Formats: sequence, structure tokens, C-alpha cells
Amino acid sequence: MRADALAQTLDALIDAKMPVFIWGAPGIGKSSIVKQVAQKRELDFLDLRLSLLDPTDLKGIPFFDAEKRQGVWAPPSFLPNDPDSKGILFLDEINTAAPSVQASAYQLILDRAVGEYRLPDGWAIVAAGNRETDRGVIYRMPSPLANRFVHLELEVDLETWKRWAYAQAIDASIVAFLAYDSSMLFRFDPSENPKAFPTPRSWEYVDRILKAGIERERLKEAIAGAVGEEASVAFLSFRSVMTQLPDFDALLRGEKVEVNEDAKVLTATVIGLVNRLGENAAPEKIAHALSFSFDLPPEFAVMLVKEMQSAGIDTEAAANWEAWVERFAYLLA
Repeated sequence: MRADALAQTLDALIDAKMPVFIWGAPGIGKSSIVKQVAQKRELDFLDLRLSLLDPTDLKGIPFFDAEKRQGVWAPPSFLPNDPDSKGILFLDEINTAAPSVQASAYQLILDRAVGEYRLPDGWAIVAAGNRETDRGVIYRMPSPLANRFVHLELEVDLETWKRWAYAQAIDASIVAFLAYDSSMLFRFDPSENPKAFPTPRSWEYVDRILKAGIERERLKEAIAGAVGEEASVAFLSFRSVMTQLPDFDALLRGEKVEVNEDAKVLTATVIGLVNRLGENAAPEKIAHALSFSFDLPPEFAVMLVKEMQSAGIDTEAAANWEAWVERFAYLLA
């Protein structure tokens, strides 16, 4: 299931108060999607990493109540206790937790209560974990616990990731590189047990590395530390073409610019132009971008429009939109 479809499904299941388990490879954005759903709905969000907890952390510590003359459990302070509150309790890495911790989580998921604690009615439970095939340190989930969830599997999808990347102002060279070589968005072989490998999360780290101002001679090692040696070399090789891009300001003023026919440069040009339009998508600028596309190879003209639409740019607001559709309609069929 793609990220956008997962978010919509999760939104509906939260209303139905059905526990959801999200499966997926490491680094593809499972926790980020749940957090974004919570923010969109203006819900509280509590992220519990069960692999870091002991059984008593959930159930609480037993003590003797002298007044009642009986043993009781002191509920943990980190769990929500306001009966009027609403939120998402996110149990991350649930299948990496020890079986004794999973047993405590089982009671919380099954009964919405554990020990003396009861989860407020306004809270939904969402869990996540890596698949057994990812060869992480995981414990097989007991069948009774698994049967309490609606299971959804998140897949990596470049188009969905690019929409997110445009909205987050991820460096244009990263978006362009992954548009050029989509296999580099996620490349993970669990049999090799790599320390660093390309994932949507690690490419976000690369964006931060680029913006951190690291000296050029140290950049390769820093990026390799996030996405691995192979991806680092390929990305920096691609990034070298960024010096061959046209003057976007002149292009968006309607001035004639040279078009480089190299596929890498064309890909980077399209993504860079879309990023620049994201800063100011006035109808006349969109029209100039469409006029520029007439000089591109047809497949890159279509790519430009698709990327503009993916970034939320209203191409139909341009005066020459109908002319563009008439020119490239045969590629849109």
C-alpha cells in the first residue's frame, strides 16, 4: 500500500477505533505517516518504543495500599490519563520487544487497559514493525496478539515520495537524482547487513547534510554514512551536472535559454525548474515554463508538467495550457 493510501485507510480505521499494525522495511516512513495523520487531525501523538521498555514500564510498579490493605499497581506517568483527551498511541518496534513486554502490550491492545491503567476512549492504538524478511532483531508475534490488529503493509513509491519532498523543500538535486534513478530511493539487502543504505529516511538525512555546510572534500564520506558508498558516489556524480543548468530566473521571465540534451541535465533541469516555481507559481511564470517545454524532448516536456502537478502547481492557470495539451496530447493518451 502506498503512503497516501495508507494515510487515508489509517484515518478511517482510527475513527472506527480499530487497532492497526503497519508492516514495512526500515526507513520507509512508517512512524512519519502516523505522526502526520495525528497532526492533520489535531490529535495528541505518543510514540512508545517498546523495545526500550520493561514489562513493568507498561503495567506499572506494584505497591501496598495501606488504606485499602491490598496490593495495587501504580500506572506509568507517560501514558495518557486525561479522560477527555484524544490522540494516537503509537507502539513502534513492537515485534522487536521482548516477549514479556509484548505480553503487557497485548493486554493494553486487547482490553485498552493494563494493570490499574485504562486508555482514555478518545485514543486509538497504532503499532508498527519491520518484517521478518528484513532480518532485524525481532520476535515472532504471538497469534492472539496478531489477530487483534488490522494489518497493512507500506510499500515504497517514488511519486508519493516526490510529492512529500516538494512540500518539504528537499534539495532539488536529491529529487532529480531519484527521478533519474528510482532504484536508489530504497535499496536494502538484509543478507548483507549494511550499516548505511538508501531509504526515504536516509535521503532526508542527505538533505540535512547538504544544508549543514560540510566542506566539499568531506561531503562524500558524510553522504556515504547516510546512504552507503554506492549511492553516495552515484548521487555526487549526478549532482555535478547541476552546474550545467539554465538560468531559471531568466527562463521564468520568458527569455530564451539553451537546452542541454544530456538526460541527466534534462532531469535536473525539470526538477530544478519545478522547485523554483514552488517559490513563486504566478500564472505568467507557469506559462513561461510551459513555453520552455516546447523546446524539450517530448518525454521531458511531459515529465515537467507531471512534476509541476505533483508539486501542486496549477498548470491550467497558464494562458498557453490548451496549446501545451494540444501539442503533447498524443503522449498523454
